[in-house]
Amino acid sequence: MTEKITNPLDPDNPLKRPSNGEQTEVAHPPQPILPEDSAITKAEKIERNGIGAEDNATSLRETTSKRAKAEDSDSEMTDVPAAKRVKLQPQQNGQGAKVDTEIGAEDNFPSLRETTFKRSKAEDSDSEMMDVPAAKRVKLQPQQNGETAKVDTREKVKGIALVKPEYLINAFSRPEPETSTQIDDDAAEGQGKTDDRDNVGRNGKNQKKKRKEKGQNKSRQFGSWFDAIRLCVSRSNSPEFSPKACSFGDTCKCCHDLRKYLREGKRGDLSTFEGKCPVWEAQGTCFAGWRCRFVSSHSKEIEREDGRKELVLIEREDALKQGFDDEDRPGIFNVVSTNDKINLARRRTPTEKSDTYTGWLDVQQKEMEKVYHEKKDASEETREENRANFTDPPFLPSEKRRIYFGAETPVLAPLTTQGNLPFRRMCVDFGAQLTYSEMAMSIPLIQGQKSEWALMKAHQSEISPPRYTPTSTVQNYDNTKDLKFGAQISASKPWQALKAAEVMGQLLPHLRLIDLNCGCPIELVYQSGAGSALLDAPSKLEKMIRGMNAVSGEVPITAKIRMGTKDGKPTAQKTLERLAFGGYESRERLGAPGCAAVTLHGRSRQQRYTKSADWEYIAECAALVKSYNKQKDDLTDTIREADERTQANTQGNRMFFIGNGDCYSHVQYYDDIKLSAVDSVMVARGALIKPWIFEEIEKGQYLDKSASERLGYVEKFVRYGLEVWGSDEVGVGLTRRFLLEWLSFAHRYVPVGILAHLPPSLQDRPPAYRGRSDLETLLASDNYLDWIKISEMYLGPSHKDFKFQPKHKSNSYEIEAEG
Repeated sequence: MTEKITNPLDPDNPLKRPSNGEQTEVAHPPQPILPEDSAITKAEKIERNGIGAEDNATSLRETTSKRAKAEDSDSEMTDVPAAKRVKLQPQQNGQGAKVDTEIGAEDNFPSLRETTFKRSKAEDSDSEMMDVPAAKRVKLQPQQNGETAKVDTREKVKGIALVKPEYLINAFSRPEPETSTQIDDDAAEGQGKTDDRDNVGRNGKNQKKKRKEKGQNKSRQFGSWFDAIRLCVSRSNSPEFSPKACSFGDTCKCCHDLRKYLREGKRGDLSTFEGKCPVWEAQGTCFAGWRCRFVSSHSKEIEREDGRKELVLIEREDALKQGFDDEDRPGIFNVVSTNDKINLARRRTPTEKSDTYTGWLDVQQKEMEKVYHEKKDASEETREENRANFTDPPFLPSEKRRIYFGAETPVLAPLTTQGNLPFRRMCVDFGAQLTYSEMAMSIPLIQGQKSEWALMKAHQSEISPPRYTPTSTVQNYDNTKDLKFGAQISASKPWQALKAAEVMGQLLPHLRLIDLNCGCPIELVYQSGAGSALLDAPSKLEKMIRGMNAVSGEVPITAKIRMGTKDGKPTAQKTLERLAFGGYESRERLGAPGCAAVTLHGRSRQQRYTKSADWEYIAECAALVKSYNKQKDDLTDTIREADERTQANTQGNRMFFIGNGDCYSHVQYYDDIKLSAVDSVMVARGALIKPWIFEEIEKGQYLDKSASERLGYVEKFVRYGLEVWGSDEVGVGLTRRFLLEWLSFAHRYVPVGILAHLPPSLQDRPPAYRGRSDLETLLASDNYLDWIKISEMYLGPSHKDFKFQPKHKSNSYEIEAEG
């Protein structure tokens, strides 16, 4: 007969001694080391628990020693170490008592150890029961199905993602947050072809770099990927026996022998996607022609009547209209023709509006200097004469297309490098309602550079109207005329911004808005006077917004700013006031500048990403923007009503306000809108790490994407990339390069199914962990060689000259040039 033993912690659940040979579970499995646990040496304590933990342990021992002396307990109590940290709570519903492991729990139960000891003495228990040390760290919860539930007793540490213990590779180690050595490599991505003018400082003088760029913070190189023999464009899309005439004639250096090119000039066809060309599958034809890495899937050899065999390309009967250059490609909009770019380069494109307005700005600047820099002893007549010299602008802005921002329109931020067309298209598939181009520089746009105008391309999905379900009607807003896609530009002088805005209004028919970047932290951009440098030049910023609004046609003008340029000295509130009303010297004469919306990134230029975004400051600015709309009646001349064409959005001239910074879940998104009172939230890094954040926002729940689903998104990106950049060697290389850029952020995603704490934070770094499958572990790898391995699943082996340099390790949690 099995002897039953009374359980001192739960009398209703008696204990029984195991019979001979009976297998039992380990009573006390190894527990995670807590800061209060003993260690041999001080160095070991620091290694286990971090700096400062030994002080807490010393304090704990002193407190425990004093309390033990004060209590009248038997000497045997010294053999019961568990009671030092045990907190017994009253039983509820007949369940076992809970044990609290918090340090100092004995303060609420000073006689805890005495009570436990007396109860053990009174009950007829075996002496082996006195050796139970489990109560040191175990927190008992209500039993379910006869088993004791396992509860994670670890506390959340700031900067560390709390991963469930069963997925940790080493449960006894915990990485420290790497926030003390943030290295700036924003310039690495922002730096392109430069000349001596790029080193001109804000004072107009050449300035030497303060420090030498080192290691991977230098401008990265990605190698090259070309065919060994280049096929002439006159042959690339033509049948073998009937090619087009080569415009270079005998001087052409490219190959004209198709069979030689296929045999020696290009690498073998890819076997991915079952050997079928994704471009041909989607459009019925392939503009890469014979250069396609899947050419065998859409070509064949036919025999002519004379017995000759000819290589020809195949097209589907339902093939979309397809050109063989960028100007006639289905599904791609805002494509500027080669002739237009040549006209820009040769200064043949007329920009009368911006030239006239810039001339007026120069005259007004001189007149304003007379008024505000006049001598104190100047007569009143002189002052009035100077004021009388002010003239009105040469023309008023055109009536703008009304736009809308709301909680149902989450915004994808403009992202340098990562914000390319395939990635934006994928985010729209997930539910992004508003998108921006990568930041384009004004001077290259005005000069007609192909690379800069390529950033203005938009996919067909970005041309459709955004979701519109407002709680209140927006006056004069027509959702059917609205778009998702907007463009962002950077400029250092008013004439640059005006010319770029006018040209974009002429050449880009599918444009929701033009956003002026006032937040780019890149050193090169800042030193030139553009980006975040405009925050320190509010008068120049106002001239840019006012002038762009005058010359952009029906396209609205918006701005994206930061809190300021320096830590602890925010200037965004003053900037917002100027954008809403204009400066004191111009608001009475000219009215508001006409800024339709402002996006505030809750960080300063100096801060970068070393700290979390300041949403409290964003909330303060949101309250100010609302108050500005109410103050407008007091600041408007009651004799002359403001012209409706100068109003940015509604007749009330409401300026939309969008918050930006650290949004990584639907919980944070809706909390930011509700608590900060912003119109919408712009998502940047959160979208790079998990693009389905827009799907979570739409559905209002966390989505635990499986590894196979996430790999499917990689395949989708590759398909979209090949459609944009081509399926030839160059297109495959570009797709691979930008896929690796995205994976450098996507690998940071920690599945919600293995997190012990929600909502997740962008600032948290996970300890080393294993995924729920080998594929999930591979997708979480921070080794760029594993990223290349993932790319080879769909793009085949990389070119022998292909190179990829990941960003600096300590900076891998930053983002470049989020403007």
